[in-house]
Amino acid sequence: MKVLNRFRALAGIAVGLGALSAAGAWAADLKVGFITSMSGPVSSLGIPYDKGMKAALAYKAEVGGRKMQVIQLDDASDPSTAARNARKLIEEDKVDVIIGTAGAPGSLAIAGVARETKTPLISIANADLAGEEGAWMVTLPQPAPLMMNAMVEKMKQAGVKTVAYIGYSDAWGDLVYNALMKSTPSAGITVVSNERYARSDSSVAGQVLKIVALRPDAVITGASGTPGALPYLALAERGYKGKIYGMHSLINPDFIRVGGPSVEGLLAPTGPVVVADQLPDSNPIKKVSMGFRNAYQKVNGAVPTDAFSSYTYDAYLLLADAASRTKGEPGTPQYRTALRDAIVSTKELVGTHGIYTFKPDDHYGSDQRGVVIVQMNKGQWKLVP
Repeated sequence: MKVLNRFRALAGIAVGLGALSAAGAWAADLKVGFITSMSGPVSSLGIPYDKGMKAALAYKAEVGGRKMQVIQLDDASDPSTAARNARKLIEEDKVDVIIGTAGAPGSLAIAGVARETKTPLISIANADLAGEEGAWMVTLPQPAPLMMNAMVEKMKQAGVKTVAYIGYSDAWGDLVYNALMKSTPSAGITVVSNERYARSDSSVAGQVLKIVALRPDAVITGASGTPGALPYLALAERGYKGKIYGMHSLINPDFIRVGGPSVEGLLAPTGPVVVADQLPDSNPIKKVSMGFRNAYQKVNGAVPTDAFSSYTYDAYLLLADAASRTKGEPGTPQYRTALRDAIVSTKELVGTHGIYTFKPDDHYGSDQRGVVIVQMNKGQWKLVP
């Protein structure tokens, strides 16, 4: 009898341990690999991305009983390092998803690793790959053609007939230039230059001299962050009096600080979050954006003054929503596939930069609701009707 009772007790313990094991498995952490540029020439964007992640974790650290465990690495603004970081996070740390990074070249490098290892990537830089090459990624920043169409419409309204282009000599510079070339013909605007410079360059005097000699009605740039101020500084030094335009990649406090008076009056497209307090209460993006601002201020001690930290916040919202719809065990190939499927099937998710809906053949989730036009006015971005 004692033996039987002892057997029953041991069986009960085994069942209990099994239940605990099952509960522990259900509550397993969802591991998130986060890559950003905390150093190097892209750090003026990468540091805000880091602050946005802190705000996101302050907003929600668990989804469906699972803790979001974030493992962060610095890619030093180098695409090769970004790719190595991605491989380490996937192969050694066993992350289920990657969010990153601060520059388009780095995000494209990560995308190659994500595709090879079948790990979902939420790109927070404006990077995209067509077809199967991009099957494991989605991109949160608004696509260049969407933003460029809004800019060209403003140029047309202002009577611009000729526009000069200067941008980075990399993937982002190409994206903006290609969008410009597609948008301008129907508006009756001629693109008169295609000048380029590297993110690490300290001067664009030669390129700007060529532009000024062409006497264009306007100049638009395909640059970002602190180095994005160089063309405007050089244009001001040469006494250029035409209209100046930019892209959403310039919405950054370091850009304003470095650009100073040379960027006064600049028009640029951006996401609604930048002017959230100027939006009508009826806009559903306003509520989410103000929630982001509160979370950001709580953990960073100041209100956000950039457009980049909120992309990370939106990436986290997207991941949380997808994870709430994903079944299976984190840490397994099956879970990564299911999570990817949930991400790319997201519909009408309200974020700070727009309302996201992804399609199998479109890795961008933004539409017109994610676009507003702002103008630089005495160091502040003001909403343009």
